[in-house]
Amino acid sequence: MPELPEVEVTRLSFADRIAGARILSVDMGKPLRWPLQCLPSSLVGRTVVAVRRRGKYLILDLSEGLLLVHLGMSGSVSFASHLPPAGVHDHFAMRTSQGQLRLNDPRRFGAVVYARGEDDPVAQKLLGKLGMEPLTDDFDLRLFHSGLKRRKSSIKQVLLAGDVVVGVGNIYASEALFHSGIRPTTRASSLSLARTRRLHQAIRSVLAQAVLAGGSTLRDFSDAQGAGGHFQLEVMVYGRAGQGCGVCKSTIRAIRQGQRSSFFCPVCQKA
Repeated sequence: MPELPEVEVTRLSFADRIAGARILSVDMGKPLRWPLQCLPSSLVGRTVVAVRRRGKYLILDLSEGLLLVHLGMSGSVSFASHLPPAGVHDHFAMRTSQGQLRLNDPRRFGAVVYARGEDDPVAQKLLGKLGMEPLTDDFDLRLFHSGLKRRKSSIKQVLLAGDVVVGVGNIYASEALFHSGIRPTTRASSLSLARTRRLHQAIRSVLAQAVLAGGSTLRDFSDAQGAGGHFQLEVMVYGRAGQGCGVCKSTIRAIRQGQRSSFFCPVCQKA
């Protein structure tokens, strides 16, 4: 599943090129996770002002309203002056004066949703409960610590929930917990301010490193220009069960938490 780094990498790969483009046509394929919420033809003539990101949502600010784009489990966005004919898994195509934007989503868990603005109930339903953005100054240590103090679940589950801090997906949660020396099963509310500070720093560092590496391509992720990511080559614990820890040489372990695999070093992450 594309997580925050992959979505940010996707944004960076086409945001500047589509800014200022006038929408010429919009075509929909098979139904996606949520309806578009407007007639495709009603978008024609509007201008793409900018592309932002909130959590795992791409936000295309239009001259009137905005489009929220979610990549779902296996979606990817392409943007180019010329694209091949739409395939069976291409479910949204927006032709603009500067190129064509297309969403390819084999599993159709992604979505493109129109809203009049961020205060629109349609947008609030998707964005309103998202946690702090970890790569911005809004990711406040004290607020992060107080949010964790209210949660009795394991720290790994709290990070994945996205209502305290957004976008720390499975790969990046495992890596951040390793770098901060915290076991994924540790109760979130038990973390001291000092340990929370280490985790806060590790989350920012791991996510920033992943963006620089182009995200993680475990199966089929690619950015809007078709380039894959390389962060999966830099991981310390994720997907390395049975291998030696790069720090202490102990064997990396894997456990199941909420239907997801968690990876950790039993020595470097004692509690």
